[in-house]
Amino acid sequence: MDCTLPAFTVYGLLFVVFLYVTKILKSWAAGSSCENFPPGPKGLPVIGNLHMINLRRPNQTLMKFAKQYGSVFSIRMGTVKIVVLSGYETVRSALIDHAEEFSERPYVPVFEDVFQGYGISFSHGENWRTMRRFTLTKLRDFGMGKRTIEDRIVEECGFFTKMLQSLKGEPVELTIKTNFAIGNIIMSIVFGQRFHYRDPLLIRVMELIDENMRLFGSPSAAMYNYFPALRYICGARRIVMRNMSHLHSFLRMKLMKHLQELDRDDQRGFIDAFLIKQEEERSDPNTYFHEKNLMSVVSTLLMAGTETTSSTIRWALIYMIQYPDIQRCVQEEIDRVIGSAQPRMEHRKDMPYTNAVVHEVQRRANILPMNLPRETTKDVIFQGYHIPKGTYVTVLLESVLYDKSQFEHPESFYPEHFLDSNGAFVKKAAFIPFSAGRRSCVGETLAKMELFLFFTSLMQKFTFHAAPGVTNLQVKPSIGLAVAPVGHKICCMPRS
Repeated sequence: MDCTLPAFTVYGLLFVVFLYVTKILKSWAAGSSCENFPPGPKGLPVIGNLHMINLRRPNQTLMKFAKQYGSVFSIRMGTVKIVVLSGYETVRSALIDHAEEFSERPYVPVFEDVFQGYGISFSHGENWRTMRRFTLTKLRDFGMGKRTIEDRIVEECGFFTKMLQSLKGEPVELTIKTNFAIGNIIMSIVFGQRFHYRDPLLIRVMELIDENMRLFGSPSAAMYNYFPALRYICGARRIVMRNMSHLHSFLRMKLMKHLQELDRDDQRGFIDAFLIKQEEERSDPNTYFHEKNLMSVVSTLLMAGTETTSSTIRWALIYMIQYPDIQRCVQEEIDRVIGSAQPRMEHRKDMPYTNAVVHEVQRRANILPMNLPRETTKDVIFQGYHIPKGTYVTVLLESVLYDKSQFEHPESFYPEHFLDSNGAFVKKAAFIPFSAGRRSCVGETLAKMELFLFFTSLMQKFTFHAAPGVTNLQVKPSIGLAVAPVGHKICCMPRS
């Protein structure tokens, strides 16, 4: 068999490659000639600064660049020129004082493939504003920030602690189990029901979410994002899209059931509220309330509402094992303030040390070190630099949470960052793990409730130790969009 490609096919492929390289070179030249553009390391043609970036931990490279080039600098990754903002003062100025100018999302290939410009996180313009406004309103209607959602969290804490008690102190890896508990809370808001931890649907959904969140932050996905021509050979993209197909199949199954049982006067969850709004606007050809937005919003709620909080709780337990004196102090405060009663949000005001520990876990864990990317909506002069409209912007949250001007010991786990000399809790303006401004996390209030109630309930009922034979538990961050601790077995010893 003659496997030789026809001449016109070879020439065609060469022409496509030529056009792509030409596009990169033009983009590179345009960025280099931009007047008063932020400085940065010199890149190479075609690849830019790719050879200088640790794609497994890009935040580490960017933190080093910030020391060399200042709080506003630029890098180039393939065709993408990126402005990086670092340090509390610079980030606050961008996200708060220039909120409108830095409020867009850029085109990121893997997220465009997944969300297609719909939903909340990676949508644009009026679609984004409408979906964000509706989602925030309905999350509040279904109890976010209120006693009703607190009751759901407390109930789930009960299921979770009973499950851990059944292990009788045997070593266990908690990733999926914690995802079950946290995922159940957002699922109860979305669907109006919780799932049993052994429910195969819950298990499958949590597995899909866990894998996708890891792949979103993988070097393979990064390469695809910076070089879209790699679309069909990117293994991460292929798995992500397969997983999203499975997740959408689950959502459509639930959607059909909700449609059959829909009752305007008895809305069980977010899906019911969306379907009712969809029915109200059915005659509007320009409505944003259609299935694509519903799928994208619900997918975002499930992924973001599970992985970040679950990861933070696991980091909290790791820190308690590493710092047993801090664990004891938390338990002493719980015993003194709550005793054997069920922890509630009303207890938080009387528990400054526990509250400080929860905040320090979030700061030190640094779950989203590079935030989600932004894009400028117009030309802007920022701190003396000209940043054109449509520029990809990375907000280095790690540089804020680890800012030496804001935190005394930024590289250490030090709850006293959030305590005054009298032991009272103090807020820190630089504490922005949920970002800030117009693209801040819609689930911030819910996540704060979950973290305090779960952490307090766990500390009340268990003392956490490393598995037998592990004398110095040192856990590294894993690869992923949300930085979780690498899985380790730990012992949850019931307190008498």
